[in-house]
Amino acid sequence: MNIITLRGGAFSIGEQLGRAGKAAWHNKLPETTLWQTVIRLKDSPQARAMAEAVQREYPLIWQELQGMACGLDAPLDAVFAWNCRGDLVRSTSDGCTTLAGRDSAGQCFIAHNEDGFPQLRDDCFIADIRPLQGSAFVSFAYPGSLCGHTFAVNQHGVVNTVNNIRAVQRPAGLPRQILARAALNATSLDDAVLILTATARAGAFHHTLGQAGDPRLFSVEATGQGNSVTMLTGNSGHANHLIHPQLSACEQVITGSSAARQHRIDQLLSAETALSAEQMLTILSDTDGKLPVYRLAKDDPDQENTLATVIFRLNADGVDWSLYGLDRPAVALCGEKNLL
Repeated sequence: MNIITLRGGAFSIGEQLGRAGKAAWHNKLPETTLWQTVIRLKDSPQARAMAEAVQREYPLIWQELQGMACGLDAPLDAVFAWNCRGDLVRSTSDGCTTLAGRDSAGQCFIAHNEDGFPQLRDDCFIADIRPLQGSAFVSFAYPGSLCGHTFAVNQHGVVNTVNNIRAVQRPAGLPRQILARAALNATSLDDAVLILTATARAGAFHHTLGQAGDPRLFSVEATGQGNSVTMLTGNSGHANHLIHPQLSACEQVITGSSAARQHRIDQLLSAETALSAEQMLTILSDTDGKLPVYRLAKDDPDQENTLATVIFRLNADGVDWSLYGLDRPAVALCGEKNLL
C-alpha cells in the first residue's frame, strides 16, 4: 500500500484524491451492486437535501467533493451520492473491527481492522493530507471517497477509527461521511466528540477516539435517532453494530459476521487485563470460526475482506502508527504524528 502526500486548497486536495482513485472508480466500483444501487439514488430528494446541507454547513468539504469529481472525471451528483451511501441505503460493504485499551504502564492504544470490498485492495492508499485550511492528517483512503470514515490521525494527535453501523432509520440530516471528514479538523478530543454528535445526521457510525497527551478514550455511537458517548475505562472492542445500552431501541441490521466478530473479540478481551500492541495485532489477526475477525474468505457473506490493520500508540507528545497487510506480522508501513 502506498502513501500519497497531498497539498493545497480544498478543491485541489479533492482533485488529487480523485485522480488517485480514478481507475477503480471507472473500472471496479461500477461492477458492484452497492454502487449501482447508490448511483440510482443520486437525484433522490434525500440526496438533494443532503447536498444543500453540506454546501451550507461545510463549504470547504463541498469544494473537496467538487475537486474529487473533477479528478475522477465523474458527475458531481454521482460522487456525492457515493459519499452518502450509508445514508441512502441501510447496508453497505464496510464492516471493520476496532480495539481500544491500555498496556500495563497505562499507555493508550487504538487498533483497527479496515474491512471493505476485496477487489479494492490494490486501489486503496494512505493519504498524507496537508491542506491550506483545516488540520493536516494521515488517513486510509478508498477510491472515490472522502477521508475520515476509516482510520486517521491528525496534527493535533486526535485518532479516529470508524465502524459502519447499518441503521434502519436514517432521518434527514448531514451525511455521516461528511461529519467524519469534518471531525478530522478537530483540535481536541472534546472537539471531535462535539462535531460528531452536535448536528442532526442521517446515517450512523461508531467512532473510537483518543488523543496524544490525553488519558481518555471514547466510544461514540452516533445515529440519526440519538448519540451515545462512553468513556472507556478498560479494554474494549467494537465490530460494527450498536452495542451501547443507551441506543438499544435503535433498529439496525446486524450481519452474521458482525455478531460473530463481536462475540469473538469480547471473548478474547475478557482474558486480558492489559493490552500490548502485539496482543491487539493477534486479536485482529484471529481466524477462529466460520466468520472470523480477520476476514480473507472469497465467499464472505458481507462481500468484505480485511484490507489493512493499523495500531495507534498514543504518547504524551504524538502518535505512532503501524500498518499491517497480508504479510503479517511484518509491518507494511509506519509513521508518526507529533503534536505541533
